[in-house]
Amino acid sequence: MMNSAYHNPVLLQESVDGLGIKKDGVYVDVTFGGGGHSKEILKRLGEGGKLFAFDQDEDALQNALDDERFQLINQNFRYLKQYLKFYGIRKVDGILADFGVSSHQFDKAERGFSTRFNADLDMRMDQSGELSAYDVINSYSQEDLASVLFQYGELRNANAMAKTIVEVRSENPIKTTDDLKKVLGRYLPKMKENKILAQIYQAVRIEVNQEIEVLKEFLIQVPEVLKEGGRLSLISYHSLEDRLVKRFIRDGRFEGEPEKDFYGNIDVPLKKVGGLITPSAEEIAINNRARSAKLRIAERK
Repeated sequence: MMNSAYHNPVLLQESVDGLGIKKDGVYVDVTFGGGGHSKEILKRLGEGGKLFAFDQDEDALQNALDDERFQLINQNFRYLKQYLKFYGIRKVDGILADFGVSSHQFDKAERGFSTRFNADLDMRMDQSGELSAYDVINSYSQEDLASVLFQYGELRNANAMAKTIVEVRSENPIKTTDDLKKVLGRYLPKMKENKILAQIYQAVRIEVNQEIEVLKEFLIQVPEVLKEGGRLSLISYHSLEDRLVKRFIRDGRFEGEPEKDFYGNIDVPLKKVGGLITPSAEEIAINNRARSAKLRIAERK
């Protein structure tokens, strides 16, 4: 059964409402986690409906829902099309994604996701993945480290941080989250320590899990997988993700000008539905991790 302590589903009603669920439709929850969004989708599906869910984290498998309309796929959602095809599904009525790290991953100290605990530098969402936070911190060149911290953590002094990491690790490897905090101590002023640490962790985590590449690969598949009139409901937590989502919905691509037809009209596969949705004050009071969530809904033309 679903463990609600595993992860509180963010913007639950709003994101599932955005799918406009048809009783006999086929839906995909590409970020299963604790199963909160999936459970809500199943509530609204009839007997003829079907829900596929993806999660690459082995820990999420214990939350699998006992429902014959439900199929959990233990894979990264970058393989969306491939695995749906394996189950004989080419087109679906709706796709939901919540790109946040689950509360479970933050709260399980040994996974190394949280700034609150000392743990080995890990941060792998897929625990069979080869690249860990230890590898990023101890083997990336100064230039590559600076690039990760600047691009994914939006840290202004990324170059100085990278230089310090490289200098320290030449004497001894940086093994734990506490080691990393100590090494970067001079860049963590008391008033801003938690905020800057969160940015550092975010940067390393995104690199370890290739989150930006995965998001792009997923979004490119969406127009091929969604039926005409099918809905997309996406929850982002930081500006990097949200910018990509917003741009793809608007332009059908991540950079450059959108495609135009013979008459000069923009020819993009999706259209946005409504405006940006953010959590209510009540939801943030109950679940502080919802505070940075942004929901965007789109429809396949």
